[in-house]
Amino acid sequence: MVREDRKRRQPDDEAADEDERRGRRDKRPKEEKSAPPLPSEIRNKEKRSEVYAKLKREKKAQKRRLGRERGQAAQRAAELGEEVPEKQVPRTIENTREPDETVCRPDDQELFAGNDADEFNAVLKQVVTPKVLITTCRFNSGRGPAFIKELMQVIPNAQYVNRGTYDLKKIVEYANNREFTSVMVVHTNRREPDALLIINLPEGPTAHFKLSKLVLRKDIKNHGNPTSHKPELVLNNFTTRLGHRVGRMIQSLFPQDPNFRGRRVVTFHNQRDYIFFRHHRYIFEEKEKKIVSKDKKSKGETKTEKQVNCRLQECGPRFTLKLLTLQHGTFDTKSGEYEWVHKPDLDTSRRRFFL
Repeated sequence: MVREDRKRRQPDDEAADEDERRGRRDKRPKEEKSAPPLPSEIRNKEKRSEVYAKLKREKKAQKRRLGRERGQAAQRAAELGEEVPEKQVPRTIENTREPDETVCRPDDQELFAGNDADEFNAVLKQVVTPKVLITTCRFNSGRGPAFIKELMQVIPNAQYVNRGTYDLKKIVEYANNREFTSVMVVHTNRREPDALLIINLPEGPTAHFKLSKLVLRKDIKNHGNPTSHKPELVLNNFTTRLGHRVGRMIQSLFPQDPNFRGRRVVTFHNQRDYIFFRHHRYIFEEKEKKIVSKDKKSKGETKTEKQVNCRLQECGPRFTLKLLTLQHGTFDTKSGEYEWVHKPDLDTSRRRFFL
């Protein structure tokens, strides 16, 4: 009899356990039930893109709202004479770079003493006028000649010498005998310029750059044609000892007495060890602007005033350089001594820069 009672109670107990489990499910917070799925969890492509776009819009709206609130708080603090909160600086790879001992400081006397004794001092102090010889590799074709033609318009006192079958050491000797201060070699591969070699004369150093993303003048929209005036040179973000040396080498290619009437600007901008080259000129435009007077007597009369606006017009070419090697002395691949060589082992961190 006892066994029969136990068998009869088993279904009832199972039902009670089922009800208890349901009750626990109902007691769960509603947020877990209504939590929207992530875009990565949605298999339907259209639905996934729709959910992602909605999340992106919500994030932008929240960012604008927070920015508006910060601006209002700063305005209220300024009106009340309180301390204005500091402006938030975005976190980037540049401002979170790894600390480097070779970064130049403005009070570094050793650096200034080294500048007075380096190979570029005579040109930078205008004792010697820069004179650049531009040549090519032995098999030059494709966009190489057009690129060299535009380089000669960028760099004053530049002359082109046909390479022919001569070795590069013979070209360097030829340039030394004719008092050139630098030799620039444009290397082409598969009819496309892909490398740039700059040799400082007479004692070096020699820098080898990878050249990429070349855009010639004719391919730049609304480009201008440069004049023969000496350009103004702008060098940005060459902060380390190596970058300082490369910057002075680039600086020695150009005259140090720019003609500002020509309104030409040549820029070498270093960012994450990539050197971006741009060539612009200033354009001053005079335009008439209508101004409505706010006086009650004049009753909204309009007056015209002349304003001078300034804008930049790109002259081309446009390209990007990346330093591969820096060698002591002039070009010598067999017994040359290298100051710095880029290796894949150096690219261990995205926040480590050398220039």
